[in-house]
Amino acid sequence: MKVAIYSRGLDAEQHQQLLILVQELQRYKISVMLHETMHAAYGDVLNIDRECCLFKDHHDLDTSVDCLISLGGDGTILDTVTLVRDKLVPILGINFGRLGFLASLGKEELSSAVDALANGTYVVDNRTLIHLDANVPLFGDDPFALNEFSILKRDNSSMIKIHTYLNGEFLNSYWADGLIVSTPTGSTGYNLSCNGPIVFPDSASFLITPIAPHNLNVRPIVVPDGNIISFEVEGRTDQFICALDSRREIVDKDVQLAVKKEKFGLNLVRLNENSFLSTLRNKLTWGLDKRN
Repeated sequence: MKVAIYSRGLDAEQHQQLLILVQELQRYKISVMLHETMHAAYGDVLNIDRECCLFKDHHDLDTSVDCLISLGGDGTILDTVTLVRDKLVPILGINFGRLGFLASLGKEELSSAVDALANGTYVVDNRTLIHLDANVPLFGDDPFALNEFSILKRDNSSMIKIHTYLNGEFLNSYWADGLIVSTPTGSTGYNLSCNGPIVFPDSASFLITPIAPHNLNVRPIVVPDGNIISFEVEGRTDQFICALDSRREIVDKDVQLAVKKEKFGLNLVRLNENSFLSTLRNKLTWGLDKRN
């Protein structure tokens, strides 16, 4: 079995958890691949020399990798989307961040997570990705996202007007600071912060949620993910921001944009007891009385 490990960076007190993780993997005779930035930062701590397998980008990951372990928060898992791409390597998120809807396992569960990997006692959930098409090159070879696609006004400029269409049929014109098209996975992210609904990961839908709309009768809407959603943007400025998860580009307002369901998905590993409902209850403290 071969496992790759990725992280944006760890605090000093988290070095010990990384060491424990590597030792647990080695105890089960699991081969370890480290992202090259991790080896540069923590190679001495892990007592691993450059003879170990390193990877830099998606070219270095293939079907021989059984799992990619993401150490960090949900943003770190979003980074792994461009590392894994269409290779369907399952991703296991260990939460070294804060809230952690995607990276739902706590760092105190390192040993049980490795045991589950070694014995195959885990569940793999396939998550929908969203794909961006444009009439100009955007986002290089990675025009897809796990959480959401967003159109946003620039800085403190006036609100923008976003004409939105479903399969070519007019839906609405949004006067707003921006618009989010979220996957079910992203429903607990930026979408939730803008009062969008939470939907189950397997609901086969997209959520269209305005950001600070000018008209108060405009509300989020859930549409089947078989739709192609296209946009025309107007505004007092000549440019706006186009974002896929945490990646963003500045584009001209005459650029033609459309989003649809990506042809491939992302596989997320979870332990059997960590269901979507239990994650909601734990992260949002549902059902708990906080008054006392």
